[in-house]
Order: sequence, then C-alpha cells, then structure tokens
Amino acid sequence: MSTYGRTALVGAGVLAVSGLAVAALPARIRLRAEVRRRWRTWALAGPLYLGALFVGSGGACALAAALGVVAMTEYARMAGLGRAEHAVLCAAAIALPALALTAPALLDLRTAGLLLLAAALPALLGGNAATGFTQAARTVFALLWIAVPLTGLVTLGQTAAAVGVAVALGDVGAWCAGTSLGRRGALSRPLSPLSPNKTWAGVLGAGAATALALLAVGAFCPLLWAAVTVGCVLGDLLESLVKREAGVKDAGSWLPGFGGLLDRVDSLLPALLLTTVVTR
Repeated sequence: MSTYGRTALVGAGVLAVSGLAVAALPARIRLRAEVRRRWRTWALAGPLYLGALFVGSGGACALAAALGVVAMTEYARMAGLGRAEHAVLCAAAIALPALALTAPALLDLRTAGLLLLAAALPALLGGNAATGFTQAARTVFALLWIAVPLTGLVTLGQTAAAVGVAVALGDVGAWCAGTSLGRRGALSRPLSPLSPNKTWAGVLGAGAATALALLAVGAFCPLLWAAVTVGCVLGDLLESLVKREAGVKDAGSWLPGFGGLLDRVDSLLPALLLTTVVTR
C-alpha cells in the first residue's frame, strides 16, 4: 500500500477513535466544548488536506496557494503591513507553488534574489524612510516562514501527506503530555518565555506522537522524525514571537477551536521546511 493509502487509513482511524472519545467526554470536563470544536475543525480540515494531495501535484499546488494567501493575509494584519506588502506576499504565495509545479529547478538563488527585491520594492518605491526597512524585513520573514515551506506540499509528494498527519498528531501528543506531565518537576519547565505553557513534557509528547504517526504510515526514518518533531516544537514558538509583538492572542477568529489558519499550521510550516532540507 502506498504512503497515501496508509496515511488516509491512519487519518480516518484517528478521526473515528477521537470522535468517539470526544463524544463520550463528561459534561463536567472544563475543556469539553473547546475539544469538540477542535475535533469538528479537524474532521473537515483533515480530508481537505489529504484529498488535495491525493489528487496529485496540481491539487497540492492549489492547496499550497490557498493556505498561503489566507496565512499571508493573517500575517500582514498582525505585522501591520501595508497593502503593497500584502500584495507582494499573496503574489509570492501563489507564484512559488506554481513554480514548484512547473519549473522546480528555478527554486534556487535566483528566486531568493527576486523575493528579496520584491519584499523591499514597496518601501523603495514609496520612499518609506521611517519604517521601510522594518516593513521589508517583516515581508522577507513571511516569505521564508510561510511561502517557501508551503512549496514542500508540491515538491515532497507523498511525504507531505505523512508529514501533515505526523504534525497533527504531534501537536495532540504535545498537548496531552503537557497537560498530564507538565505540571511539576523537570518536565514542567517552559521552553521559552514566549509561550510559558509549552514545556519539556510537551516536547516529549510531540516526539513520541510523531514517531508513532510516521511508523503507522510507513514513512519513519530518524531524519524525517527529527524534522517533524523540531517543526512541532519550534513552529508554535515562531508564531508566538509574531503574536507577542503584535499584541494579539490568535492570528484570527474564523477557525473554530483554533483561531486563525496560522494558529493551525504554525507547526506544519517549519516541519515542511525542515523535511525539504533533510530529504534533498
């Protein structure tokens, strides 16, 4: 059976089992309503993600572009970017997956140079001497954080499906371990002041869950496991870095149980990027 087939079976099994568990939660559980909202979002997002990848590279390209445009819009709002920077980010979110689909050999230093110039272009043409460098730097950060990793949905093939499921289960494993083991002792120490609720217990849970997920879909190897686990751990901290400076709790409010799209894919982005690095 292909990685796609195993991933679909694992995903369907996890959704079914977790759905039964969520339905059986007693009413006295404090997070019952929140957990149910998250499960409903997963029940919709999981099939959409895997279905787009199953269609082939064209579906993966469309998925990457759609995720990129929404994520860039949320980021531009948080970072206080203008319309010109927002337009550059959305254009890159569409163009890079298209380039990965039609001419992947061009995704090299030539593309990096063009992205750098595009990021600085609004400030250069607008003569923004007061905050132009800051705006350009924030635009470059978004290109590296969002647009570039999402090209992995196109270039990684079946591995992108395995990474998506592993990241999802890694996030769940981190939450479960952090809740049960991260209350006291050495494992309760926070990873960073940026997100005090993220503890070393969560790292342990993420590592265990991603390993089990990759084994279940037949894609486990030490380098891939390390890439996905580090992505799960650092992805949330990267978004916290942005949200702390922006002074917001969530990137958006339209995704039930999570907030915005960036709040859901924050771990997936570095995981895809690191997977691209270790599989090349």
